[in-house]
Amino acid sequence: MNKIIKRRSLPDHINLPDSVHPILQRVLAARDVNDASELAYGLENLLPYTTLLGIEAAVNLLYDALNQQARILIVADFDADGATSCATAMKALRQMGAKKIGFLVPNREKQGYGLSPEIVEIAYKDSFLANTPSSDIPDLLITVDNGISSIKGVKAAKEKGMRVLVTDHHLQGKEKPDADAIVNPNQEGDAFPSKNLCGVGVIFYVMMALRAHLREKGWFAKQGIPEPNLGNLLDLVALGTVAD
Repeated sequence: MNKIIKRRSLPDHINLPDSVHPILQRVLAARDVNDASELAYGLENLLPYTTLLGIEAAVNLLYDALNQQARILIVADFDADGATSCATAMKALRQMGAKKIGFLVPNREKQGYGLSPEIVEIAYKDSFLANTPSSDIPDLLITVDNGISSIKGVKAAKEKGMRVLVTDHHLQGKEKPDADAIVNPNQEGDAFPSKNLCGVGVIFYVMMALRAHLREKGWFAKQGIPEPNLGNLLDLVALGTVAD
């Protein structure tokens, strides 16, 4: 049987400028990019964080932690998205005034994935925090790129007196963890238009929302610190997004 390769014509609904090469137009059309507005990559075109379910609760939780200089521990995943999510959170929170902060990346073979009860026990017994005595336990756990399925882990953390902020992008199961706040565009009831954010994108949005809240509170002037340019973290956001 003879096979014939035919060049498919572009769909009629494509509205890309003539400056885009026809080959690129075909590639973009295959990815459902059919309008020039979808090629606008300026930061001013980022979707607003206000429609993320749980964003206000997350910001209030983080603001209280900064205001009280609470001990913050970030629980990350070991892959590229988890690593860049962790780095983004660490850098942003430090730039916004957090001093007692650290991170913990589980060994998936030993402790399993995400915020497991085993990880909570490790966080409780061993200090991973800067500028704190080794006996001090975290006041706030922040999950990045994990947590939406950590029912038992969140419960264990709260039983030990820790507050928990879950930031994740994975699909929600039948039950959500009883965290103090959850930000996940794929959780039930979330109205954020894009469901394609990876973990580092989610935590970046949370940091943007926190910075805006701190700005409104006059936080940076009161603390005598410069307002951070979160655009400097976009290399991490891009790396984690492409790798995931």
